[in-house]
Amino acid sequence: MNKDQIKGAAKDIGGKIQEEAGKLVGSKEQQAKGLMHQVEGKVQQHVGNLKEAVKDAGRA
Repeated sequence: MNKDQIKGAAKDIGGKIQEEAGKLVGSKEQQAKGLMHQVEGKVQQHVGNLKEAVKDAGRA
């Protein structure tokens, strides 16, 4: 597991929390920001997954 995978997962979770908080207070802006952070986190996780795949392929 690399730092991109970890940071991406953290952004994804933080985004989910922010989205739910936005729903609770009725803020469409916070919901949208939460969704944006979730997308950023998922992209960063995928970058980390690709880095791991490249590293693993180099070992084979």
